Amino acid sequence: MLPLVIAHRGASAAFAEHTRAALLHAIAVGADGIECDVQLTKDREVVLWHDPTVDRASDGRGALADHTLAALRRLDVLSWHRGLAAGGPGLPAAYGRPEEQVLTLHEALGIVAGAGRRMRLAIELKHPSPFGRELEERVVRELVAAGWDPDSGHVGEVEVSLMSFDPGALEHLAPLTGPDALCPLVDLMPEQPPSRLARGPVGRAAVRAAVRRTLADAEAMVWRGRAGLAGPSLAYVRSHRADVKAWLASGRRLRVWTVDEREDVAFLLAQGVQEITTNRPADVLRWVAEIATTPGVQPVAAR
Repeated sequence: MLPLVIAHRGASAAFAEHTRAALLHAIAVGADGIECDVQLTKDREVVLWHDPTVDRASDGRGALADHTLAALRRLDVLSWHRGLAAGGPGLPAAYGRPEEQVLTLHEALGIVAGAGRRMRLAIELKHPSPFGRELEERVVRELVAAGWDPDSGHVGEVEVSLMSFDPGALEHLAPLTGPDALCPLVDLMPEQPPSRLARGPVGRAAVRAAVRRTLADAEAMVWRGRAGLAGPSLAYVRSHRADVKAWLASGRRLRVWTVDEREDVAFLLAQGVQEITTNRPADVLRWVAEIATTPGVQPVAAR
């Protein structure tokens, strides 16, 4: 069987990330699942949004946490995307009106469930959050309201997993669900810490130490079986092949991000990873099918 193809923030190469259009297009082209980032608005709605501010992905300014859901829906979240900005085909009517593009988690669940087939929804809890663990609590509340079965991790035909770069977020959720639903995200250590987090050499050293501890804690969750999924970056897989091989041999599922080139797809199929996260689900689905017929490539049973 072939690895699953998970659409990163929806089909985000084709349409603006996290929008109704991006999710619907990912489903239309046959993606096996959707990955999304969630945060809380000022009025504590769980919304799909990646950055801590609205500046990059809209015509607005300021912290996401300072915006209500209604305020977010007044923003233009489409025109910044290079496809529309370059005079692309525009927004198909079937993908909703401009004011319907910002999604709550509740709405995203409905869209994915509406695919009418088995799907995965990979929910990344964004931290640090100004609301602390209230983010996790409200995500769980939304999932339960939608009919989530914590034991199986399913909402109907949708298999939900919970991801984060913050192992504490997943440890907070661990008593509620089994390890198969938890996915620590791991990446290479950055050469320099984000400037917004560190001031001066002492600050940079402290941030690097904190990042190193967080990475070690995330890896430990996978090694100790506290999480059945692992979410390494493509760069991490290339640099930690022995660890990746050991994780796969121990029965962990690997969901690798973010994979948009054919040669990287071929590399991951050769490693035997079970899930590939991409901004280009239509292309990756095609490449997976083509590469899988190449002699010497033996994809694992993933579906």
